[in-house]
Amino acid sequence: MLAEDVPCNSRNPRPGTVYAARAGANLYGSDVEVDYRGEEVTVENFIRILTGRHHPATPRSKRLLTDHQSNVLIYLTGHGGDSFMKFQDSEELTNVDLAYAVQTMFEDNRYHEMLVIADSCRSASMYEWIDSPNVLSLSSSLTHEESYSYDVDTDIGVYVIDRYTHYTLNFLNNEVKALNSSANMQDYIDSCPARKCLSNTGVRKDHYPKDVKRVRVTDFFGSSRIFQHLSEEIVLDDEFWA
Repeated sequence: MLAEDVPCNSRNPRPGTVYAARAGANLYGSDVEVDYRGEEVTVENFIRILTGRHHPATPRSKRLLTDHQSNVLIYLTGHGGDSFMKFQDSEELTNVDLAYAVQTMFEDNRYHEMLVIADSCRSASMYEWIDSPNVLSLSSSLTHEESYSYDVDTDIGVYVIDRYTHYTLNFLNNEVKALNSSANMQDYIDSCPARKCLSNTGVRKDHYPKDVKRVRVTDFFGSSRIFQHLSEEIVLDDEFWA
């Protein structure tokens, strides 16, 4: 979900590209898939994606097609406050909304394990109401703290990345170069201490039974498909292709 069309914004001095640092790589390459953009990025659509409660005409590309074997990563970044995250400067996703969506996913077998990351001011408040099993929650700041930006683009006079996201990107680029990387979730949690983030990052593990030192980062920051090999012959009739 991309709330603002930054690549095509008239203020972008490098049209068609997005950079998190002046000397960094283009984050909006041909391999980036955006399923919801602009006015489509709403709290309602976000909840529908998680819960799977879509209009029947919604295409597969706009659905989260997960099941009981899926590890799900939810990464929320933007402006927020105590118990909410802003959407489009016109509405808010509350921590109760998020907890409801996660619980619905659990009841409908839409995930195996889940990692929730909130990067905003007072972001630890976003997972306070999550009580669903197998959910690990992280935040860029505690409930009473602000979260800070990192790099400013002097051409347009705005910050282009938050500190937590900056150090997340650094960690993934330097420590997770392949799906078989041995980097674990404790390594990731330790990648942005207070001296770097300028805020205390939050961790909630009471609903996550595993030792985070034994959980690979690529269990969430990675993509793999589960294939089931069949030995019998399957005939696809005209109804299948209709």
